[in-house]
Amino acid sequence: MSEDLSKQQTSRINKLQRKLRGEVGKAIADYNMIEDGDRVMCCLSGGKDSYAMLDILLNLQQRAPIKFEIVAVNLDQKQPGFPEEVLPAYLDTLNIPYHILEKDTYSVVREKIPEGQKTCSLCSRLRRGTLYGFAQKIGATKIALGHHRDDIIETLFLNMFFAGKQKAMPPKLLSDDGANVIIRPLAYAREKDIAEYAELKAFPIIPCNLCGSQENLKRVEVKEMLKGWDEHHPGRIESIFTAMQNTSPSQGVDREQFDFVSLERDADAPLKGEVAESELPAFDFLDVANKGHIDLDAAAKRRSENKIDVVSTYTP
Repeated sequence: MSEDLSKQQTSRINKLQRKLRGEVGKAIADYNMIEDGDRVMCCLSGGKDSYAMLDILLNLQQRAPIKFEIVAVNLDQKQPGFPEEVLPAYLDTLNIPYHILEKDTYSVVREKIPEGQKTCSLCSRLRRGTLYGFAQKIGATKIALGHHRDDIIETLFLNMFFAGKQKAMPPKLLSDDGANVIIRPLAYAREKDIAEYAELKAFPIIPCNLCGSQENLKRVEVKEMLKGWDEHHPGRIESIFTAMQNTSPSQGVDREQFDFVSLERDADAPLKGEVAESELPAFDFLDVANKGHIDLDAAAKRRSENKIDVVSTYTP
């Protein structure tokens, strides 16, 4: 029985790996995330997403037609009880270059943020600054983060609901100072697939006790909303993400993205375009001098009946 279970698990791992590898490969190709000669700094938090990202990138590295380096980096933020030995032990088994950075951002966050308030914003800002600086130190050309498709959609709704912005996480981003390119190889992957893959692969997960225990976070609310949609309306999440890839500024209301102020009609434009010419009403046959109801169908019929066939009446 255990042997059959092992075979089933292996089969499922292989299936999920192929699926994730395909999604990561497509995201990399679509957004030109990784190029020949790149040194990619993979940021590991100890969570399921970053473990899966590293695993899939290492898998792709063996198959890709281009050559690129992978360097794993973890930032030990000195949270109480953080198991310092877990990540080094795991990374040693992979035989890849890695660095563990030690910086006590935990104390800074606790000092600056009152008890009960969310810590994510300051924590991520401190973490981001440290990692960005180290990427330049080691000559990394790309910084890979483990955000997945669900993270991207959740961020969109968070900004819409609570910040009044239509803004999400781009799969590829240039930092504000222009010094780093950030990529999200898991941009096309679903969280539920990553979670199952991580469980089957038995990654040594390290929980985030600093912010993960804050059950009242707005992101949790949005996550639950999207989870409900996914359960009761299959395909809705996929449709939302597809919509994010198909924006039309001229059909929105953002004056920064489209010049509505200068928009004006072309007085010389012919009356055609969105409909076939044969479907246009016979406006040239109408007497519009008097106000009232105008039967366009009747006008078109009269025009047709009164039309002269110039070919049949022509006499040489």
